[in-house]
Amino acid sequence: MSDTPQDTTPVLPVTFRPGSTRAVLIVVAAVTFVTITAIGLLLKGLGPGERLSFALTALLMSGVLLLLSRPKVVADESGVTVVNLTAKRRLEWAEILQVNLRPGDPWVFLDLSDGTSLPVLGIQPGIARRRAIADARALRDLVEAHSTATPDTPHA
Repeated sequence: MSDTPQDTTPVLPVTFRPGSTRAVLIVVAAVTFVTITAIGLLLKGLGPGERLSFALTALLMSGVLLLLSRPKVVADESGVTVVNLTAKRRLEWAEILQVNLRPGDPWVFLDLSDGTSLPVLGIQPGIARRRAIADARALRDLVEAHSTATPDTPHA
């Protein structure tokens, strides 16, 4: 597989997400829930309310871990949907001026036509750096292919 843009541009629709990180978080959430709930049930001398509090604490901790596994980016013919921890934003292709993943960045940032920058937690180089770089390039190629901006439009 060569590194030409046409080879890296994925077929739409495509979803980008940190697969390794997500898998680890889901497994840890399940193990956390089972372990803490089991401890609450196995400890002697606890009343029903205390046992319930163990299960609710396990549920809360697992919920936070699952929330951390939520980020993704979905690109389709009409634009991009960015799903971060608690927010979801739909962007048209023309709204995205540039895709950035600089050395040291925790995730991709999108420079938008309204002058703001949107963090994209669905592409992060934490555990799988090469995959994140490839995903960032693919998203950049998609933005370039679907951009309706004229060549005179500044992209910085």
